[in-house]
Amino acid sequence: MSDPTSQAASSPRGRVPDPTTQAVSTPRSRRAEQAAADRQRTAPGNSAATTEANAADEGVLTDKSSRIASAHRLLRKPRRVEAGEFLAEGVQAVSEAIAAELREPGTVKELYVTKDAAAKNVELVRAAFAARIEVTQVTDRAAAALSDTVSPQGLVARCAMRLAELDDVIAASPKLLAVLVETNDPGNAGTIIRLADAAGADAVVFAGESVDPFNPKAVRASTGSLFHLPVARAADVGMLLMELAEAGLSVLATTGGDQAKVDLDKATDDGILDLPTAWLFGSEAHGLPAEVIAAADESINVPIYGAAESLNLATAAAICLYASARAQRHDRPES
Repeated sequence: MSDPTSQAASSPRGRVPDPTTQAVSTPRSRRAEQAAADRQRTAPGNSAATTEANAADEGVLTDKSSRIASAHRLLRKPRRVEAGEFLAEGVQAVSEAIAAELREPGTVKELYVTKDAAAKNVELVRAAFAARIEVTQVTDRAAAALSDTVSPQGLVARCAMRLAELDDVIAASPKLLAVLVETNDPGNAGTIIRLADAAGADAVVFAGESVDPFNPKAVRASTGSLFHLPVARAADVGMLLMELAEAGLSVLATTGGDQAKVDLDKATDDGILDLPTAWLFGSEAHGLPAEVIAAADESINVPIYGAAESLNLATAAAICLYASARAQRHDRPES
């Protein structure tokens, strides 16, 4: 793949030229261009379909392209599983995907970008070319077809879906794990991946019938952390708990009310959090199943000092993960 700066004059059909090599427009020329665009937009017979057709003639992928149609299907889990690929949208997620490509070639299969997004994110597009990623220009409607948001960002990476092997995660002697058990909200799942990354956790495990970590909303909520730390799946929750215990991890179940044996403050004071730990987090609505709580080494709640009824899942996870991270990184003063 050649340097994008050499492609500005005669770029391949559909290939994004380096925006920095394009002529810089003055305020006057921009006003003239805008006026011309307005006249063209209001001309009789003009339509979005005509614009898309013209784009297709120029080699830019439209929402009618078979490649876009194929990528669009990755918004659904069955197609993601079948293809072993997923979509990452937005500047932060795409930036982290490109960085992951440098560490592990083959992570990013293709980058789809609109003309406007390329002009706004010159360095990112340059980084994609430098990483030898295929960069393809798409229309706004095509970019919208690859997004599940109301405001598509015009920047989408098609990535390899890489799950870590649970055996490898455990064999690495982890100090801190986040385990999602039957967690069904993708936004919470992605946020906990981000939190685990920030707290220095070694991996995140999705157990039982938890949501797909490659769901578009989960990917977006992780803000690129999905590319930073191992993410594994465990179909059998009971078997997972046994494997964690056999590996020497302290298995801590988050719960509330009378189900908790100890609160987080006491767990910290008693040195429970100093140990290598696997935190178990359940669903937003129902928490952890009773049998999972019973199988854990400890059931712990986050104390509420005010009048709030409860904490949401992601907030509780943040407090617990950071409590463990702090305990494991600071020497306890001698008594």
